[in-house]
Amino acid sequence: MQRCFPLFTPIAEHSLLVEFGDTIAPEIHARVLALDAAFAAHPCTGLQETVPAYASLLIRFDPQATEHRAVETHAATLLSRPLPSRNTTPREVEVCYDADLSPDLADVAKATGLSTEAVIEAHLAGRYEVFMYGFAPGYAYLAGIPKPLQIPRKPAAVRGVPAGSVLIAGPQCLVSTLTMPTGWWIIGRSPTRILTHAPDRPFLFDVGDPVVFKRVSRATYEAKENG
Repeated sequence: MQRCFPLFTPIAEHSLLVEFGDTIAPEIHARVLALDAAFAAHPCTGLQETVPAYASLLIRFDPQATEHRAVETHAATLLSRPLPSRNTTPREVEVCYDADLSPDLADVAKATGLSTEAVIEAHLAGRYEVFMYGFAPGYAYLAGIPKPLQIPRKPAAVRGVPAGSVLIAGPQCLVSTLTMPTGWWIIGRSPTRILTHAPDRPFLFDVGDPVVFKRVSRATYEAKENG
């Protein structure tokens, strides 16, 4: 049976999930972002937070102040209005692709049939957007990997991957913020600080922000990493 979107689903007694589709697509995510921005500008009674994902928005509310039907009505009203404007200024992330910082670059080149330099050029040419946060603080999942670089994740995860590693898998890219295991392909490392530690803006990007990668030399990487 084909599902009709947007789909409103009550979650426990305190949340409403609004789904706009079941695939990763820019036009679907644009609707997620539009509703997220609309709730920020025009919150409903009892709103506690909204959590955007690839194709859905979770709306958490105080069940003592409101209920699912009222929140759904509010969401439907917001969806009927013009879309809020979005940030179009890209956030820049620097990356060094030197061999010891990109242990999987050669394997990605082999899997895609490209040279290592062509992999780097394709990665730099991607048009990226923060689709969601998850898994760890500042772990921003970016959509926009060019199709020639879209390969499945590794068969098994690798432990101890350093913070700042630039990772790709399928249509997604991210920059790790902590040392942790990953099954994604490591194609570079960035000195750009994703965790800002600022109380009003703890992460470099917001969901929906465009992101561009800029290649830097090893000297620049080390200067910024140690600065």
